[in-house]
Amino acid sequence: MTIAESPPPEFPGLVCHINLDRGFRGGERQTELLIRQLAQRGWSQRLVLSHGAVLAGRLSNVPGLEIRLCSGLLSAALSLGKPDLVHVHQGRAIYPAYLRRLVSGVPYIVTRRIISKPTAGWLTRRAYAGASKIVAISAAVARSLCGALSIPVDNVALVADAFQSMAAEPAVTDQLRRAWGGEFVVGHVAALDHAHKGQQDLIAVARELLPDHPQIQFVFVGSGRDEQQFRQQAQGLPNVHFAGFQDRVGDYLAAFDLFAFPSLKEGMGSVILDAMDHALAVVASDVGGIPEVVVDGETGLLVPASDPGRLGQAILKLYLDPQQRRAMGQAGKQRSNLFTAAVMAERYIRIYDEVLA
Repeated sequence: MTIAESPPPEFPGLVCHINLDRGFRGGERQTELLIRQLAQRGWSQRLVLSHGAVLAGRLSNVPGLEIRLCSGLLSAALSLGKPDLVHVHQGRAIYPAYLRRLVSGVPYIVTRRIISKPTAGWLTRRAYAGASKIVAISAAVARSLCGALSIPVDNVALVADAFQSMAAEPAVTDQLRRAWGGEFVVGHVAALDHAHKGQQDLIAVARELLPDHPQIQFVFVGSGRDEQQFRQQAQGLPNVHFAGFQDRVGDYLAAFDLFAFPSLKEGMGSVILDAMDHALAVVASDVGGIPEVVVDGETGLLVPASDPGRLGQAILKLYLDPQQRRAMGQAGKQRSNLFTAAVMAERYIRIYDEVLA
């Protein structure tokens, strides 16, 4: 019987989540998805955030959720209070949880989402060693973490991120496609940060394909530290469009014909799941946890990172073969059912229960 078919045991008390990032990226989106899933099950929850965090506004209407704002790590440790369990969703937040455990004995689990190795200082080692369970969103993240901190593999669980079921308004989608022009749209959604997401390579592909294939348009949805640099690099390219940060990403995904994700490093790439949910074939880098999501040749094509030539070839291949592209999109749509928010929540509930048993 699958996890989805067998209801997990009920959590017996109060779980306190902590995420100290003020922005709203993939980790914060997953924190929100989990909290909303637990609220639907009638759970009592607390959330500790930094002052000015975007999540405070997004989750202000969730029933059974108490939000506490803090400033600094000591303030965060005090704000945790004495719940039955603390769930750490972000790197720096492990230290308040570790301190709370030392003072009050409250157990904590840690979700690790990034592929980069953590610093191996004594405090970081002790904080991770003090966790009752460490959760990695992919096997690639687990390998990186265990290698850096010598963590026993049996203390690391795998719980993949989830997609968000982003709705689309057909009239808006049609308007977007008319505004971009062209007959084929290659879309990308992520924070604009080349060192992480590799967007310069996609701009290079747009430049290379423009003379022979001006009908292929490239759309970047998102904002970030490299946005101005990317706009300058794309000057004179009528086939490149920057949409900026968007709340209704589903309208854009529905307007794409193909999803491109040329990351240089990636824990998992949860936005790929959203693209798959919209039945989009994916061309992505063969790095980190991405191969655990994209099945090469079945739901998309994987290419080496930092290789605009191979990236462009893969995009052109799927443009020229609409039958294969549609088949990959449908296979991805089916595969996305493994990554629902409900499945993610049920796996976390089992971990909570295991810790508190």
